[in-house]
Amino acid sequence: MISDPIGDVGTLPTSFLSTLHASARLGLFLFSCVVITVILVPMLTLKLETAPVRRAYFRTMARVLGLKVIVHGKQANDRPLLIVCNHISYLDVVALGAHCDGEFIARGDLADWPVFGFLAKLGSTIFIDRRRQSTGEARDQIQDRLEHGRALIMFPESTSGDGNHPLPFKSALFTVAERVVADRAVTVQPASIAYTRMNGLPIGVGWRPYYAWYGDMTLPPHLWQVLKLGVTTIEVAFHDPVAPADFAGRKALAAHCARVSADGFSRMLSGRGSA
Repeated sequence: MISDPIGDVGTLPTSFLSTLHASARLGLFLFSCVVITVILVPMLTLKLETAPVRRAYFRTMARVLGLKVIVHGKQANDRPLLIVCNHISYLDVVALGAHCDGEFIARGDLADWPVFGFLAKLGSTIFIDRRRQSTGEARDQIQDRLEHGRALIMFPESTSGDGNHPLPFKSALFTVAERVVADRAVTVQPASIAYTRMNGLPIGVGWRPYYAWYGDMTLPPHLWQVLKLGVTTIEVAFHDPVAPADFAGRKALAAHCARVSADGFSRMLSGRGSA
C-alpha cells in the first residue's frame, strides 16, 4: 500500500475485471501498431505527408489506452516552432501527438525500446544521443525540419521524474532555438502536461508515481500497470510563445520556459486549468 500525505490511497486494482480490461486494451494497442505500420511504411517510402495520419493514430491510441486528453490553450501558428514541455511518461508522446502538429526530438535510446521505439521511428522522431550532444546527422535533420516549416517538440528536462514535481530544463538543449531559418528566428512555446484524474477522481501525490516513468523501470510491467488503473485524464496546456532574442541567452530562455511550464503543471494539478 502506498501512503499519501493525506491518508492511505489504497493498492493497485487486482480484480478480474481490471485485468480483463487491461488485456483488451493491450490487444487493441498491439493490433493498432500493426495497422499503423502497414499504413505508414508505404507513405514514408513514397515520401508522402504523414502528419494527419500520425495525429489520427495518436488519438486512436489514446482511446485504446484509456487516456482522456484535455487541452488548454492552443499551439502557436508561428513557424519554425519549438515546443518545450515537462516530461512524466512515454504516454506524454501519445497525449501531445494527438493534439499537436509537430515531430518529436527524443533521446537516442528510445529508438531501441520495444514497440514504442519502432513507432517513434515511423513518427519521424529525431533521435539525439545527449551524452555526446547532437550528432551531425541529428543536427542536419533538425535544420531540415525547421527549413520546411515544421514544429518540433522537445522535453528539455532530459529525463522524467515521479510526476509530482517538474525538473529544471537543460539550457544546452535550447541550441535548437538559436537557429535562424530562411531569415526567420525559431519561436519557442512552453507547454505543460499533468496526469490529473483516474476514473474521474483526482490523482493524489501517492498515486502519481504509478503513471510516471523514471528510475530503472522496465516498459512492459509499467505499461501493464497503467492499463489496469482504468481511464486516465491527462491535461495539456499551451502557453504564450516567446522569441529567443528577448532573452539574455539560452539559460535565461530555459529558465523562463521551465518556470511557465511548472506553473501550468501546478495549476492543472490543483484543478485550476491553465492561465
